[in-house]
Amino acid sequence: MTLRSTVLSFYGSRRWPKVPLCASSNNKGDATKSEGRSSVPKIYTKTGDKGFSSTFTGERRPKEDQIFEALGTTDELSCAIGLAREFCIDRGHSFTEELEKIQCVLQDVGSNIATPQSSARQSHIKKTAFSGQPISDLESWIDRYTEELPPLTNFILPSGGKSSAALHVARSVCRRAERSVAPIVRSGEADAEVAKFLNRLSDYLFTLARYAAMKEGNSETIYRRLE
Repeated sequence: MTLRSTVLSFYGSRRWPKVPLCASSNNKGDATKSEGRSSVPKIYTKTGDKGFSSTFTGERRPKEDQIFEALGTTDELSCAIGLAREFCIDRGHSFTEELEKIQCVLQDVGSNIATPQSSARQSHIKKTAFSGQPISDLESWIDRYTEELPPLTNFILPSGGKSSAALHVARSVCRRAERSVAPIVRSGEADAEVAKFLNRLSDYLFTLARYAAMKEGNSETIYRRLE
């Protein structure tokens, strides 16, 4: 599978990737070379013009199908984390590598969602099975940052500077991604670990937003009931 077909497939074209898309720059370079220098690949394929798209298992489903809704929200989540990460890089935060790893894991989440168990062969399931290790990583990171934070005694509003506020936006998108994945997991079409990961991820992003505000010396806005 070429780099072009892999990238196009993740964003809704012919086939879903057989391996995670997060790869080293060397691998990407090799794939680019394999395309050859004689032609410029086109980003569009026209296969979705009639309102249908393909799962990794080869099913053609309407674009409004729960599967594609969950995939789109997961993609949106990765975008929100990517934007927050850029703000955090600008402020020199040490946790930005964790955010990049999470974006890579979200690609794996997408691959699992795009492989409905009802139509998957064993080879599909093997290639897109979701590991529980990322959940353990999130819990470890949450515990580490929580130890440094002051106790939370009030409801807080998304605030605390650009890094913190952007992480709160990512957290809210993560909650929506979790809601979109929940019925797919309940129906047995996706691994239960995927829903657990998104649940922990929203907790991680909330904790990280508070941690970023603290490290930047910014105050968090406390909710107060208006009289």
